[in-house]
This record gives sequence, C-alpha cells and structure tokens, in this order.
Amino acid sequence: MAEKIVRIGGASAFWGDSAIAAPQLVQFGNIDYMIADYLAEITMSIMARARAADPNMGYAVDFVTVTMKRLIKDIARKKIKVVTNAGGVNPQACAEAVRKVAAEAGVELKVAAVVGDDLLERAAAFRELGVKEMYSGAEMPAKLMSMNAYLGAVPIAKALAEGADIVITGRAVDSAITLGPLMYEFDWRVDDLDKMAAGSLAGHIIECGAQACGGLFTDWDQVPAWENIGYPVIECASDGSFIVGKPPGTGGIVTRGTVSEQLVYEIGDPQAYMLPDVVCDFTAVKIEEVGENRVKVSGARGYAPTSTYKVSATYQDGWRAIVQLTIGGIDAIGKAKKTADAILARTRRMFQMLNMGDYRETRVEVLGAESMYGPHSRITAAREVVLRIAVKHDERVPLELFCREIAQAGTSMSPGTTGSGGGRSKPQPIVRLFSCLVPKDKVPITVDIGARRVTVEVPTKGGFDRAKLPKVEAKPAAMPAGATVTVPLVKLAWGRSGDKGNDSNIGIIARKPEYLPVIRAQLTAEAVRRHMAYAVEGEVERFDLPGPGAVNFLLHEALGGGGVNSLRNDPQGKAFAQMLLDFPVQVPASWGLAA
Repeated sequence: MAEKIVRIGGASAFWGDSAIAAPQLVQFGNIDYMIADYLAEITMSIMARARAADPNMGYAVDFVTVTMKRLIKDIARKKIKVVTNAGGVNPQACAEAVRKVAAEAGVELKVAAVVGDDLLERAAAFRELGVKEMYSGAEMPAKLMSMNAYLGAVPIAKALAEGADIVITGRAVDSAITLGPLMYEFDWRVDDLDKMAAGSLAGHIIECGAQACGGLFTDWDQVPAWENIGYPVIECASDGSFIVGKPPGTGGIVTRGTVSEQLVYEIGDPQAYMLPDVVCDFTAVKIEEVGENRVKVSGARGYAPTSTYKVSATYQDGWRAIVQLTIGGIDAIGKAKKTADAILARTRRMFQMLNMGDYRETRVEVLGAESMYGPHSRITAAREVVLRIAVKHDERVPLELFCREIAQAGTSMSPGTTGSGGGRSKPQPIVRLFSCLVPKDKVPITVDIGARRVTVEVPTKGGFDRAKLPKVEAKPAAMPAGATVTVPLVKLAWGRSGDKGNDSNIGIIARKPEYLPVIRAQLTAEAVRRHMAYAVEGEVERFDLPGPGAVNFLLHEALGGGGVNSLRNDPQGKAFAQMLLDFPVQVPASWGLAA
C-alpha cells in the first residue's frame, strides 16, 4: 500500500496578497487542503473598528467576495478542504457569509468557525488578574482596540473531525492552519511532540505564500516569471517530513536557498520557537533538494508547550503623519535636508503660537540617498531624491496643520521641488501593540458548525523547561588561513529578515557548508551590533542552526517601535538582511570569490 501523502497549498501570506494564488492552487496544485493566512496585529485593530461600525463585519471580506465566490464550485467538485484565519475578530460572521456563497452556488459544504480567541470583553478581568506586558512589565492600557489570544491547531483538527469542509478561525498562529489538517489526517496526538513540531514547520514554510517559491529571495535575479510566481504546495508524510514544491508551469523557484530563507524568517531562538501546541526546535532541520523545484524538509524536534497563550492587544496612542516631496536638481540631498529642517522649525513655531505641544517624535529620511544604510551609505551626491518626513503628536489637530504646511515648500523653499506623492496626507491613529500571556485554562474554545456548538478540550498544563534544552553543537568558528581577500557577505550566504513587534531578526544561511565556520568567526553578535548601531537600540543575540547551516540574529529594539508605531520607511526590518549582506568578510583567496 502506498504511503499516505497530504498535499497542502499556501494561498495567502497577508490580507491583500495576490488574487492569482488561490485559483492557481485550486486549478493546478492537485491539493487536498488550501490554507490562507490573513492576519497581523494591525489587521486585527482594523477589523475591530470595522466590527464596531457594523456587527456583521470584522473579517477579511475579500476571502468571501473574491476567493470563495470565484472558486467555491471548483473547491466543492475537487473536494478541497479550506482552512483560514480570515475570520479576524468575527469568524462566525465570516462563516455565515461563506455559507451564503455556497448556497447561492448550489453546493453543500459544512462551514465551521473556531471561537474563543477574542478576549476584548474580558480585558478588565485579565487586568484584575495582574496581566502585564510580557516584555516590559507595563500595565494593561485602560482602553483597548482589540485583544486576541493566539490559538493553536487543536480546534482546527476538531472542526475537521466534526465533518467541516471549510474551517474559519480568528486569531490563530499562522502555522496552526497547516498543523490542524495534519493532526486530523494522520491522527497525531498532542503529545506526539516531534510530529507537532514538524507540522508547525510545514505551516511556517508555506504561511508566507510565494516567499517559499522565490519571493524576496536573495538571488532575485535567478527567479523567473515573477508575474506568474508559484505558490507553495507541500506533500506531507505521516512521519512529519514533507516536500516543498509548486504547481507546474508557474514561475518562481523552489530550492534549498528559498526554503532555508523562509525557515529563518521571523523567528527568534530557533531552538525554542514557541507556539501554543508545541515548542519547536529547528536547529537540526535538514533541507535537501530532491528534484527540480522539490525540496525535502525533515528533522524538526518538539518540546512540551507552555501553560499560557500569547495574547496580542492593540490600543491607540496618539497620531502620526507622513509626507513626501520629490526634489530634483543639483545637490538634491542638501536641498531635501534643508527643506525638512525648515518645515519642522516652521510648524514647531506655529504650535508654540497656538499653545499646542511639540512633536512627540520626528524622523527625516532622504530616499535615494541610502538613508536606511545610515553611516554605510555610499551616496554623497544625487540629482533626484524623495524627502520623507514622518512625525508623531499626542493630538490630531497639530498634525493636520503639519500636513497643510507641506504644499508651501513648492513655492517658498528648494528649486526642483515637485510631486507630493499622491496628494495631501492626513493624520492617522498610532496603533500600538500590547503583548501579554494569559493562562490557557482561562480561554474556553468552541467550534460552531452549522447549528451545533462543540466544546474543544485543549491541554493546559504546559511543561516547557528551557533549562532542559540540549546544547546546540555548532561547527567551530574559524578564520581563514593563508592569503585572504575581502568580499561582501552575500558571496557566502543568503539572508532574510523580518519583524516581531519592535524586534527584528536576520537569518543568514551559508551557501556551502565550508563557508559557515568563516561566517561564524566574523559575523558575531557584537559585529552585527556595531554594524547596525545606527538602527538598533537594544542588544543583538546570535543563535546557531547547524542543521540547515545558518545563524540567526535577533535585534532588540530595532524598528523604532515597529509596525504603525514606527516612523521609519522600513518599520518591519524587511531590508535589514540586504544591508547586512554588504558586511565585509575575509575569505581564502583560493575560494575565488573576489571576482
């Protein structure tokens, strides 16, 4: 008898991902399941505001009106099951909307909603329990916009066991929408920890859509046909190993490099990647090419989870505004800087005259002058730049004044001042993140499937003990012997960076095993901290992943607050890896990398 294989396609990385993904997977992916990730912290606050305005809203509407309306007949005909967190802050309303689409299409599908992650109405009770911010210890804000626990895969597996064809969750961890189907299909128990970790890794690899198929890849010039890039399809075996591929005839590539970059994306300690179902250890993961656009992944290990859920709450904390001006001509950089200084000085004087407070924070970036490189910029002169001024204030009215004062620069300041980037900007609320931990036994979970409501039993005792983790044995660092040359790190490695709140990670993967000791010797945590000092306010930690031949750096307090709270042009550290790949490294001249 042939081994059972479950095929899962990853159709969405975020709310707003390409509309080509789901049709590609349904029509050409030969999949059993399609998963779609829609949520981020800022997304939850947007959805919370939508639900406040209309109790039938608060979910990813385009999942219903675009994806399901277009594909539901094909999904039903091909018996593809769908699992998604498109439910946002209102999974029941999303499920009901999908049921209506199915009825209109004349197909019968069981649609389930996972309910229980939304804790907003219980915020006061958790405040009384003494719940505080998990990193800073700060008190919970008095007024929250959203408050959602990151649920795991157990409720999804339960919904599938109850006969659901489509499972819609609220805030679940991204990887859970893949782990849930694998738990159900292979009857994995919650204490099969290595398999739970393997299924979570499978979800982590495909949760960001095309990123596993060459999207954002370091060697971008080797990735064909971005316009028709493939979305990932994984073939999962019962032992937890899986092969990453993509639908035939699509663009993009699937290689050790693309999959390794996704492995290190947005992780902290790779030996303790903490999820509600399991604590994952990715340090010994094996990634090997087994065919064209086919990469096998195995070797994840798992440890008992904790007794708490991570909860992300959002709240409004003031206002921000961002304006842009294009400036051309001789010494455009100097013109831009003088313009910014004048605008900020003028508006500050106006604030003082009107008895308004000062800006809480300001940031000036000259795009085209390599502002994001700080002291490593190689641009000393430019004849065309974009001036970007971002500001924060406690009140909205001062920022309305600021936005009005930008236009005057076109007649009273630098010659060559032109386009303002799409019209006058408007102040926007600053949405800040409050992360905390709440006991799992305080978060009841149910599955609504049709007229039935089923209680979900989730293990709550935990048991994770960081002190018992085995030591990671990495290849010793080694400086090159003999004649050397200096080359940029990109000659030796691939890199990928991302964000976790106000922290950023940079994963660096050696292109060849022999490169790793040289990388480890020179790319220390201290060296990265010095190189990125202009952007990083906190410490830098380095973690080893000897299995895939990589190191991961966690940069604390590196994003100016992160997300909407940041005034930076790159508030998520997306370009950090690209900047670090310029880091100079000494290598043996015999390697022939200097050309």
